[in-house]
Amino acid sequence: MTTTEAIQLLDDFRRGKASREKVLHAFQAAPLADLGFAQVDTHRALRKGFPEVIFGAGKTADQIVTIARRIGKQEERLLITRLNPAQAQAVSKHIKRAVYHEQARCVTIEKRSLPKRPGVIAVLCAGTSDLPVAEEAAITADIMGNHVRRIYDVGISGLHRLLSHLEELMKANVLVVVAGMEGALPSVVAGLVRRPVIAVPTSVGYGANFGGLAALLGMLNSCGTGVTVVNIDNGFGAGYTASQINTLAAEGNAVETKAESNRRD
Repeated sequence: MTTTEAIQLLDDFRRGKASREKVLHAFQAAPLADLGFAQVDTHRALRKGFPEVIFGAGKTADQIVTIARRIGKQEERLLITRLNPAQAQAVSKHIKRAVYHEQARCVTIEKRSLPKRPGVIAVLCAGTSDLPVAEEAAITADIMGNHVRRIYDVGISGLHRLLSHLEELMKANVLVVVAGMEGALPSVVAGLVRRPVIAVPTSVGYGANFGGLAALLGMLNSCGTGVTVVNIDNGFGAGYTASQINTLAAEGNAVETKAESNRRD
């Protein structure tokens, strides 16, 4: 149950559309479910606005399916990251509406289509080799209820490719910028927009890239302002953070709109 759903339930109770027992059951439920091999946080959505995300790497297919089924008992949406094809096949076999995003190595489950909040998250990547990480960020932001604009293969070796999207960049509430090699793209983007930039270094590159360390250090030392850096190849972390920023922007706009309406009245 998300905060929005909790408010809706309380409103329904006030209008007589929900029983006291239903409300008590919803709020008295234990904050975790003990599966033996996993302690599932059943209140994550209430605190964070989105259910616990399952990290697939290192888990067996049976463990992933069991956790997913438990979360799915009470949640409308679910995200599983870092799945190999065999794990994804097992999830798709046992759980309805599971969609495998092969390039992103993610599975999303959405029982019903939920409305997207206002605002756009732009996800950029420097090269095609960065697509798996960029897609992980994009899928994460999308399943969390955001409009996502993908702008790919716009690295600094051909700056004109990036500049042709300048208008779109400036309209986004937050930008996720993914790059390997020397990791320069986020600095360039940060110099063009006044929005937060979340930089994601990837492990793409030749020897002295050191598995993404060169890109990470380059981004941490960016002279561009408003740049925040996540871990190497952490598209999920970038997409999640971008969603939180866009949520704040949407909530702020809603408050401002309501205040303006009250002034007119």
